[in-house]
Amino acid sequence: MSSFLTGPVVVAAQTLHSSSADKYHMLGEIIFANDGRAFRYCKAGTTALVAGKLQQSSAEDTGLQNLTAVAAAVDDLSVASTTTVTVTANEYAEGFALVTVTPGVGRQYKVKGHIAYTSAAPTFNLFEGVVVALTTTSRLDLVRNPYSAVVVNPITLTSAPIGVAVHPITASQFGWLQVLGVANILADGANAVGANVVASNGVAGAVEDAAAPGLQPLVGTCLTGAADTEYGAVRLAGIL
Repeated sequence: MSSFLTGPVVVAAQTLHSSSADKYHMLGEIIFANDGRAFRYCKAGTTALVAGKLQQSSAEDTGLQNLTAVAAAVDDLSVASTTTVTVTANEYAEGFALVTVTPGVGRQYKVKGHIAYTSAAPTFNLFEGVVVALTTTSRLDLVRNPYSAVVVNPITLTSAPIGVAVHPITASQFGWLQVLGVANILADGANAVGANVVASNGVAGAVEDAAAPGLQPLVGTCLTGAADTEYGAVRLAGIL
């Protein structure tokens, strides 16, 4: 059995309304309140996260996509590429290596860690062994953990919304994002009670009526109305 598989957090080592320079949980670990809310552990990016605002995963990095694989045997605990990349040490730790071209297509492996690389061919250590052997025909995409280097949801999406900050999390520090249940979120425009709301494409970190133009991701349904620039109750859906 894979060593990283576990259940929900039973006792939170870090309180909800806090920001910590120390890491107490794995990124993305989930805790549940007895009122229907749920929260996931995250690390803020280079700017602070704002309470009551929708947050997004770190921006897509196309430089870590379509990497040419080095041959890897079944049970190998690393994957490597001949494609040169530039990454900081453990930038993709707790993220994923996805096999996007056969052999091994459709598989994903959780990254345990790696050293820093500057225009160099990388090796990524894994939590679990390779299941289907890779060849030089295989291609890899590396994806950061969605809860690493989180940013306030921008008006032009560069990844996917992943939760709502319940406390100001200092840049590069750790804390919790709400992903389920009743949340308090900034409104862009007047949001009517009972209306579905989506990520705003006009105000960073806000939600707007789903009838507005665009194809923004669904965030939830308004439990109360909220005037423009105010905050209101939204039942989160589709973020968990």
